[in-house]
Amino acid sequence: MMKTWMMVTAILAPAWAGIVAADWTEARCDIYPKGSDHTDKMIHCTFAQRQGHVTITREDGVTHDLSPAGDAVGNFRDQHGRTVYRQSGLSNQGLIFRFPDESVYVYWNTAALEPVDADNPTWPFTMQDYDATTLLRCRAAGDTEFGNCAAGILRMENRQASIVVQNQAGEQFTINFMTDYVNASNRKVDARLEGDTWIVVIDGKEVYEVPLAAIEGG
Repeated sequence: MMKTWMMVTAILAPAWAGIVAADWTEARCDIYPKGSDHTDKMIHCTFAQRQGHVTITREDGVTHDLSPAGDAVGNFRDQHGRTVYRQSGLSNQGLIFRFPDESVYVYWNTAALEPVDADNPTWPFTMQDYDATTLLRCRAAGDTEFGNCAAGILRMENRQASIVVQNQAGEQFTINFMTDYVNASNRKVDARLEGDTWIVVIDGKEVYEVPLAAIEGG
């Protein structure tokens, strides 16, 4: 029953964005200093929203109380009167808040903050929830060296599968390998089959190598 339910949600894509409508949710906050493209802090946080007001409570003791400012959607002022902008550049993975001195990336998925299971190299994916788990070769589009990205595989009939991937930024998304197409949840996909391996490029930024054996099984 668990695998059947997860297969349906993988194909339809998890509605992480729906969490935003809730009163509050646990989240992960990545903190980027102004002008930097590297985060210096990845921490637990909570995200609360009510009647347009947003509160982000961070594990490091910082709290952001944001009130809507003006008529433009996504414009706020914090408790110190500073202008803050909300952006949606994380698709269904979360939201970005631009402060004068830093940016706070709020992710709904907190798996990257959980302790790594040394006995399970494909953590956080386990055989309890998936038909198979694996490590996919992955890299940023501009990199020459490959790393490994954990993945959970949900296989279907006719050599089809949905593969849930955790990328190097800790985001999870699903790549669907169907008979006539390859697509992904809330992402643009370019995919080509080279020999017995799919080369999948996500949003022109991330490259994954997916063996046919991972999709089809033994």
